[in-house]
Amino acid sequence: MEHLSHKRKITIMMAIIMAMFFSAINQTIVSTAMPRIIAVLSGMEYYSWVITIYMLTSTLATVLVGKLSDIYGRKPFILAGIVIFMIGAFLTGFSKDIIQLIIYRGIQGVGAGIIMASVFTAVGDLFSPRERGKWTGVMMAVFGFSSVIGPTLGGWLVDNFAWKWLFWIFLPLGFVAFFMILFLFPKVETNKSEKIDYVGSLFLSLTIIGILLGFSWAGTKFDWGSWQILSLFIGAAVCLLIFILVEWKAKSPVLPLHLFRNDIVTISNVIGFLMNAGMMGALIYLPFFVQGVEGISPTYSGYVTMPMSIAMVIMSTIIGRQITKTGKYKRYAILGLPIMIAGMLIMAFMNSVWLAVAAMIVFGIGLGVGMPVFSLTVQNAVKPNELGVATASSQLFRNLGGTIGIAVMGTIMQSSLVRNMEKEATSAEGFSFENIDPALAKQLEMFHNPEMLLDQPKLQELQSTLPADVQPIITQLIETLRDALSSSLTTVFLAGTALVAVALVLSFFLREIPLRTSNDMPEVKEKEKDVQLKNPANA
Repeated sequence: MEHLSHKRKITIMMAIIMAMFFSAINQTIVSTAMPRIIAVLSGMEYYSWVITIYMLTSTLATVLVGKLSDIYGRKPFILAGIVIFMIGAFLTGFSKDIIQLIIYRGIQGVGAGIIMASVFTAVGDLFSPRERGKWTGVMMAVFGFSSVIGPTLGGWLVDNFAWKWLFWIFLPLGFVAFFMILFLFPKVETNKSEKIDYVGSLFLSLTIIGILLGFSWAGTKFDWGSWQILSLFIGAAVCLLIFILVEWKAKSPVLPLHLFRNDIVTISNVIGFLMNAGMMGALIYLPFFVQGVEGISPTYSGYVTMPMSIAMVIMSTIIGRQITKTGKYKRYAILGLPIMIAGMLIMAFMNSVWLAVAAMIVFGIGLGVGMPVFSLTVQNAVKPNELGVATASSQLFRNLGGTIGIAVMGTIMQSSLVRNMEKEATSAEGFSFENIDPALAKQLEMFHNPEMLLDQPKLQELQSTLPADVQPIITQLIETLRDALSSSLTTVFLAGTALVAVALVLSFFLREIPLRTSNDMPEVKEKEKDVQLKNPANA
């Protein structure tokens, strides 16, 4: 599609941006509201699973669609992704318990994975790597814009309406995106003669599922050394070995192994994995600090995260244009990652809402500078006919990193919270129930559950029903909960910081090659010239 006129490309980009915005806004709108939803449906122990299942299904969809879109084109998959996402969003609003919420969010994840894999690859079809720098910045800005209005709107909705409207309010936008893609996105030639790698797809999926379930359940549902967890990891390792053997012989592999012989692809994907593991694992728990520790409502919690999105939008747009102008990208990776680390260190030691805002600004600047680089490096290093599967590999590692990061941080969060609660209970300042009325002690037990901090209206309602003479006791219990939660979050944010620091070290080893001004590979052009010189009659 690179041969299309500039006007036609802009029209297609409008359709792509609409599809991406529809998917992105439906993700960001639930971020600040999710703690309240979890509190309403009662299932804090499954909090990370609501996010994990979404990431799991979107990861599987991303990697499978990458190869298929190389064969059948991007358009049918973008349309299918929008439809699946809309079905998942509609069903999620009817969730009666946490299990239903997890299942329906999984359906949404499938749609989101298909959409994201297809739209980013479609940009690669339209523009040369050199031009993609600018458009990658635009796509990041679109996602950033959804991050600006999504959390705030989500907090306001959950404070003033039934939470199901979070998932229903943008459904009409899905219809608009669907028809824009249907009528504006061009048809392309397909390569239906190429076989689909069903066996490789199966064992890749089993590998990913085994790894993610193992990390999600280890330390929470089962002990790290339990037979259940060891069985999942061993099973994943066996499936990975079979997958490698299958891909080695497959004529059309779902994830070609030769991609990873390219050091640019491998290092970029590992950095993307570590960045998302640290970033997602930490950011997903930021609302716990704002709402749980500081007692801010979901509406105002959205205002705390807004500066990060604004900073990311501004910086990604500027950096995208600079990459297109100069053709250089490594410098932005090396600059962006330390700024991200600084933002996460502020998160680890923040003790007020204003410090949280400062952390968001610094972190957003780092994201805007560094994040657009690594998809661009992968796309620039592969052949045009492998654009879909290469882009999918990049998103696979990012999603896998984010999912494992959330799962591991969830384990760290839960185990740290248990230790801190025990520490607070046995400290000199801890409150003893031995000398009070048993009935009152039973009522006060609910104030030992950190879930209480995430639903401020319910907390205030319960607090108001208790006698005035026990209010000081309740205040002490709430402060104990907040101290334990705050200490646990510090541990989570420091763990995330360490992962991003490793990514920074790897970025120094990233090889920089010139960004191509055409989708044609240089070596392909050289071969064509040689053929023309040898056979002038065919020129």
